[in-house]
Amino acid sequence: MDSYRYLLDLALILLGTKVFGLFSRKLRMPAVVGALLAGILLGPAVFGLVQPSNLISTLSEIGVIVLMFGAGLETSITDLKKAGLKAFVIAVLGVLVPLAMGYAIGMMYNVGPEAWIENLFLGVILTATSVGITVETLKEMGAMKTESGNAILAAAVIDDVLGIIALTIVSGLADSSIDVGMVLLKIVLFFIFAVVVGIVLHKAFAWWFDHDSRGGLQRYSIVSFAFALLMAYASEAFFGVADITGSFVAGLIISGTSQCAYVEKRIGTLSYLLISPVFFASIGLKLEPLQLSTSLLILIVLLCVVSVVSKVVGCGLGGLLCRYSKTQSIRIGCGMVSRGEVALIVANRGMALGILPSIFVTPILLCVVFTTIITPVLLKLVYNPKGDDPDYLQTVQK
Repeated sequence: MDSYRYLLDLALILLGTKVFGLFSRKLRMPAVVGALLAGILLGPAVFGLVQPSNLISTLSEIGVIVLMFGAGLETSITDLKKAGLKAFVIAVLGVLVPLAMGYAIGMMYNVGPEAWIENLFLGVILTATSVGITVETLKEMGAMKTESGNAILAAAVIDDVLGIIALTIVSGLADSSIDVGMVLLKIVLFFIFAVVVGIVLHKAFAWWFDHDSRGGLQRYSIVSFAFALLMAYASEAFFGVADITGSFVAGLIISGTSQCAYVEKRIGTLSYLLISPVFFASIGLKLEPLQLSTSLLILIVLLCVVSVVSKVVGCGLGGLLCRYSKTQSIRIGCGMVSRGEVALIVANRGMALGILPSIFVTPILLCVVFTTIITPVLLKLVYNPKGDDPDYLQTVQK
């Protein structure tokens, strides 16, 4: 009977994440919040109905690859080129400030000869930005095409790339037997490889999609997904670069082609049906029964506060340096606060590598939920929906 337990576990995960996802939607929150809560409630932390297993762990790893492949498909190479110097400055400061503040928090709770890499990884987690909830909120307020709205979206694209680079570097440094210089060299070689392969295969995919006259489209999504898996394998096996980096690059290569929307839709179906629910629930399953102490409660509050302040200060300062107004700069910072699934992906990578101390797991999960909820609230406070705001007027004049 126990040999078939995985079927029950998967059924409970799928049903639980769906029910709580719908509940989250009712509360005007992303479904990912509900999926997290479902994993926490189903796992050892609360009811203990589902236990972590090798199957769930494997599906979770594939889920990360699928999510990052989908992120690459949604990212326009043209947008990367057009992001410009202003967005780059905002993104860099939006990474450096959370990285430093996260490292400082880690030093308060985690000391020892090997603690520096673990504390650095905590900082990497705080650098993450997920603008999905921001985009929905800006659309609702009619602020997508404002100057600050455009800056948020452009900076978020660069922030994703910088975050992946930071994750790759820290993941490589986690193994003390690896020479740092060699790690950096491999990263450079990987990106050279990615650019060369990207140029060639982007043209190859574009030509195939445009000239293939045979009926049926399923082969496009199958070949594309297989390509993502191959890139994930190559990046990890040959360059020591995180597999999710390879899958993200695979998505970038296919983005902008004539069948990209179809592939994205099919990958989205695969993700929606099984992979994503298992991934998000698996994070919650890793939680042990919560025993709140004064120290842990302070850490949770500290992380939540720093997660907001670090992005508002970092990205806001970048906005001021790029000659945005004070109001616009605050808006840019608030729009970059949400960590969402990106932080979960990074945290999952840290747990897999054993460089995320268990003391930080619960606070990080709660921090992700907090930033996901608080971002729409902050945006509605700093934007004026009436349309008499200078940000809107500048957009209209242009």
